[in-house]
Amino acid sequence: MIKDRNFDNMEGTAKYLESVPFDVTRKTLYSAGDLYEGFDPEDADSFAHCLDTRVYQHYLATGKQAQSRDESLARTFHDYGMHQALRRFFETHDPMRCIGIMGGHALRRTDAMYREIVYISRSLTEQGFYMLSGGGPGAMEATHLGAWMAGRSQEETDNAIDMLAVAPCFQDDGWLSTAFRVMAHYPQERYHSLGIPTWLYGHEPSTPFATHIAKFFLNSVREDSILTLAFGGIIYTPGSAGTLQEIFQDAVQNHYLSFGFASPMVFLGTDFWMREVPIYPFLQDMMARGKYKNLLLTLTDDREAIIESLWSFRRRTEKKP
Repeated sequence: MIKDRNFDNMEGTAKYLESVPFDVTRKTLYSAGDLYEGFDPEDADSFAHCLDTRVYQHYLATGKQAQSRDESLARTFHDYGMHQALRRFFETHDPMRCIGIMGGHALRRTDAMYREIVYISRSLTEQGFYMLSGGGPGAMEATHLGAWMAGRSQEETDNAIDMLAVAPCFQDDGWLSTAFRVMAHYPQERYHSLGIPTWLYGHEPSTPFATHIAKFFLNSVREDSILTLAFGGIIYTPGSAGTLQEIFQDAVQNHYLSFGFASPMVFLGTDFWMREVPIYPFLQDMMARGKYKNLLLTLTDDREAIIESLWSFRRRTEKKP
């Protein structure tokens, strides 16, 4: 009998799975409190000891591509648990009301586009949608801040943004601390939003404004999850390479009606998408020549036009049996 050496020392594997700094049996989504366990907003040095940092350091030390069977198993078990947790999340949240916002991680809190994303997200959340993003800084953070501030006044929302503006970029000291201070100043439990970050980009901290966080090791699975789960449509704000990747990946899903229907692809920023990064005319041309089909495209600078395009899709899908 030939012994399969890959299954030698299972006792050692079990011990390894117990030793990693993350729970390989976890079947629930993270909250900000879970992910940043041990972080004190008044003590900048505490960030080095919180759970998220410890996991990221372990991830780097064991290789972005796992260098051992045991580490590969540990990450696979963890990510499988995140999938199970997402499945349960969508048992109580209508997937057709899930709206994604994609955009640059480098968008500063002081940028006019950041504020616009907050307003759009807040309005959609108040109207019964819930927001999804890649769960990081920049446009992603603005998405979840808007959801967090739903139900509050314009003055309170602007004040929250001003509180954050003292640390405009995720690389600035105080970026995470100011977010926790805003959450403490404006507590809420009514509105939910979903962030899906990855330890591949662990140098970009996950936004704590997302009430539910599915953090993955494998970025390809994470990217596919983001684009798949935003059944209600995706708003594309100005971004760079990562945002462009998401546009084309989303276009493929819609072209092939991978889930039985095509969701809206809404582009915010006429000048950016028509001239600076002319993806929109390219998609229009591909549609006209039959290279892409089923794309529901909108290009606008108007907040209300974005909301109406998403509601129009929602009304059409509600009428279907």
